[in-house]
Amino acid sequence: MFQALPPLVWALLVLVVGLALTAELARREMRDAGARADMLYNSLADAAQARLRDGLDDAAVALRAMQTVFLSAGDIDQPTFTRYHDNLRAVDDLPGYIVTAFARRYPGVPDSAPFYRYELLSPLEGNEALLWLDVTTQPDNLAALEKARDADHPSMSAPFHLAQFSDADDAGRGITLRLPVYSRGQVPDSVEERRARELGALAISLRLEPLVRTALQGRILEYMHVDLRDLDAVGDDRVFTSRTQPAAGGPTPTLTRLLEFGDRRWELRLQPLAPRLDSDRSRSILLFGTLVSVLAALLLWSIAGTHRRALALGQRMSARFIESEARFRTLNELLPALVLLAGSDGTITYANQFARRRLGEVVGTRLDALYKDPGPRMEVADASGREAGWDEREMEITTSEGTFWARVSLAPVVVDGQPHMLLTATDISEQRELNARLRYQASHDALTELCNRREFERRLTLALATHRAHPETPPFALLYFDVDQFKLINDLSGHRAGDQMLVEMVLAISQNLREGDLFARLGGDEFGLLAYAVNEEEALALAERLRRCIDSVRFVWEGRTHSVSASIGVVMSDRAGATLQDVMAWADSACYLAKENGRNRVHLYREDDDTTRRHGEMEWANRMRGALEQGRLLLDYQEVVPLTTAVLDGPYIELLLRLRDEAGTVVMPGAFLPAAERYGLMPAVDRWVIGTVLSNFARLHPAAAGLQTCAINLSGASIDDEDLADFILECIARHQVPAQRICFEITETVAVRSLLKVTRVIERLRAAGCRIALDDFGSGMSSFGYLKNLPVDVIKIDGSFIREVDTDAMSRTIVSAIVQIGHQRGLKVVAEWVDNDGARGVLDELGVDYGQGFALHMPERVVFQRD
Repeated sequence: MFQALPPLVWALLVLVVGLALTAELARREMRDAGARADMLYNSLADAAQARLRDGLDDAAVALRAMQTVFLSAGDIDQPTFTRYHDNLRAVDDLPGYIVTAFARRYPGVPDSAPFYRYELLSPLEGNEALLWLDVTTQPDNLAALEKARDADHPSMSAPFHLAQFSDADDAGRGITLRLPVYSRGQVPDSVEERRARELGALAISLRLEPLVRTALQGRILEYMHVDLRDLDAVGDDRVFTSRTQPAAGGPTPTLTRLLEFGDRRWELRLQPLAPRLDSDRSRSILLFGTLVSVLAALLLWSIAGTHRRALALGQRMSARFIESEARFRTLNELLPALVLLAGSDGTITYANQFARRRLGEVVGTRLDALYKDPGPRMEVADASGREAGWDEREMEITTSEGTFWARVSLAPVVVDGQPHMLLTATDISEQRELNARLRYQASHDALTELCNRREFERRLTLALATHRAHPETPPFALLYFDVDQFKLINDLSGHRAGDQMLVEMVLAISQNLREGDLFARLGGDEFGLLAYAVNEEEALALAERLRRCIDSVRFVWEGRTHSVSASIGVVMSDRAGATLQDVMAWADSACYLAKENGRNRVHLYREDDDTTRRHGEMEWANRMRGALEQGRLLLDYQEVVPLTTAVLDGPYIELLLRLRDEAGTVVMPGAFLPAAERYGLMPAVDRWVIGTVLSNFARLHPAAAGLQTCAINLSGASIDDEDLADFILECIARHQVPAQRICFEITETVAVRSLLKVTRVIERLRAAGCRIALDDFGSGMSSFGYLKNLPVDVIKIDGSFIREVDTDAMSRTIVSAIVQIGHQRGLKVVAEWVDNDGARGVLDELGVDYGQGFALHMPERVVFQRD
């Protein structure tokens, strides 16, 4: 059949089929390219809308932070306004940011509206034109201000020409975002209260051009024509129009997005700059397919007609191609790396395209002149010797525009029968920069930008080694910081507040450090300071100065002001043979003792007070474990006695823990409970008490089943146990004890420290019928505000107020206030430490419901543990 048709016909058939396949492939590629383009345009439109909102949201967050400052601090002056503005750092990266301003409200003359004048500006430089400017002269700004005042949410003005810019061009067009400023106190709830408490308004001015262009930079402006309009504006509604024009020569889709923010609506219209993307691939398919089809047809025609001549021609072309390819591969013209060839005298004879673009015209210069480091220059002097080559090494290469780092290889080669040196190099500048950044991140804390624990311990180890090698050098000191009640801030205001508080504290400390000392964050709320060349007296003075610095910090978050303090342990480096582990352990011990001695103080580590105490605590912890395993824990009960008109249907007792030691002597809890709390034994102890009491409920008191109320203390460590409530409810159900006869006592300090966890546990236990008592009320940091939010049934007044209630007027006043507020909430009030009849008489007069103390009942062993 091949013979039946002329060669020209076969060639035409092959050409037609090839062109048809090429056209179909190009059509499919155009269709797919259109789909990809539509997907890209929609994603760019969505991204543009989101980025614009992010910029406006950032400005609104900055305004809200400054509003919080006024609510907590009241009226402030210019220096205070500038300091708070700089500390917040909320506008550092805000594109188009001009100024944050406060306009004070002044009442108008009778029968006229109030007016607003700018009084506080930050930054002041460059914005002096705003000072004392009346907002009422700017209708758009005034409208935004009034909306923000009545709704207490950010309000945005229409685009207008900013007063700071004299030229009436688009560069001076901008907007303002506003929030009202109310007088000091809680945020007002109603419109009437907001207008009554209005002090003025905060504003942030933003230039539209950089704000919008920064948000849309990148692929959005590269691929799209952007037109942004204010739908609510009267007159000129332009917000931003990109300088590029939509694609010409055919219809292009218009994508519209609506951005609603600050009581205004912006319409975002985007049009592609090109009718199609990826059209090069379709053209390539058409060109390549057509070329292949033509070549195939010509090849078939050539095979049929001129096979021999074509073969000879092909051989010649192949030989030339092979020769050209060999030369191409030898010289690596298009390799994306530097390729240089130097003769035996070290003169460069060839540089590939990448090398010429990066190094300039280097042909004819010395190869070793490229190295910034003169070390390897002698090694390339003899290009004919094998020893002249070397494997990869990192070197700095000089160019006419500067230097860059490269990974360089040098090898001897033979070209055209002559010895040469072939140098190949790849740019590793970005890689080295990345490695340096990674090394920094590995040794620094991301939040505070201080050295982290790993780097601190490395430097401390180096300092210890240096001191051992050269004992005559001045000693150094380790200061170990632990922020007091840091968990309380996290529980009350959230972890973002805790992080911001740490940043402000570190800023305050850093301004009071000596030059050369190393300050580091060791983790959480723990910090360390290496103070070099100090004696003991100087180290303590430095620690005390830093403690006072921390104590002066007042952290404001969402209208709540927190005091900041820290306990500091100090260790000197003058102990021979001390290791890293020793010094860190001593510092932790000193810091722990500072906390135990009342917090917010400095403690110097000494062998006589810390080591003895720690050994004693560890010994008691081991003895406690043995007592739990061997059943040597004991329970006493003390009755809670009615004082006024309160009537009990049966005894009301509180259980007290005791321990029988190995010799049979009964030990009071003050000796062993601190060790149990320190070494994490309290959850096990509390579970033993709960299980033992509920399984022997009818054998606790001589009244047997007539026992009305049994109070059990819960430690702070048990409150942190998420399974505690399940364990309690399971024991109550298993032993069929009426839940309303069980009262769990939680100290005030634990309640405040773990407010959220305590509330969850309390609500579960009260739902089952148990009662809750707030123990040691008045001893911690709480206020009646916490009492209002805690769902408790009983409050027990701390004994420190009861001991002197009959002789001290202040104690009497405090007890009276607690009783009145407790009764207003429907709570029963118990007085602890009633040790004399005089105190009992005063408590009767004040209306205290119950009393507990040695004057009323001496503790007794529970019935089932009596010998």
